[in-house]
Amino acid sequence: MKILITAFDPFGGESVNPAELAVSRLSTRIAGAEIIKLIVPTVFGASTETVLAAIEAERPDAVICIGQAGGRCAITPERVAVNVIDARIADNAGNRPVDEPVIKSGPDAYFSTLPIKAIVERIRESGIPASVSESAGTFVCNALMYGILHALKTRFSGIIGGFIHIPFAPVQVADKTAPSMSLNDVITGIEAAVSATVDALKNKQKQ
Repeated sequence: MKILITAFDPFGGESVNPAELAVSRLSTRIAGAEIIKLIVPTVFGASTETVLAAIEAERPDAVICIGQAGGRCAITPERVAVNVIDARIADNAGNRPVDEPVIKSGPDAYFSTLPIKAIVERIRESGIPASVSESAGTFVCNALMYGILHALKTRFSGIIGGFIHIPFAPVQVADKTAPSMSLNDVITGIEAAVSATVDALKNKQKQ
């Protein structure tokens, strides 16, 4: 079994991205699955193209995208991605689309095909705060989630995927009032998410 895990590089003036820090430190095997790690640019379009190229090359069983959500205090699997881009800030290439669709001919939304409730439960069993999120925003995170789910629906049948947001790292909140989560806890949470995903895939194979 193979799981592709992606993370964004720093954006929005931050010097680090906890997603990149955590994913880069993951083991190459978790819960018996081979882990393929990929860092993607925080750029509309380019992020999706980078992940789709990896899906084409690796043909994973699941795709788990990880991103930073400053202000959140828990690890939050996203339930849905919407077909809209409304950027509050520019991406890392200076793009700032407003009120544009992710894919012009696409449906209004796609739901995650990851076992998000099981992921939340498994993370909580590890002693780490987690909850299902009902909004992935309208920035690059949502655009990537939507673009990947669209591709999994139309081009890569049988692969499941979705997005998980994580809080700031402690180093990012030294000069601001915002919640954070230690890198070790984020890594443990991602490992728990992978474990729950592997179990869901195994159960699906038995059916």
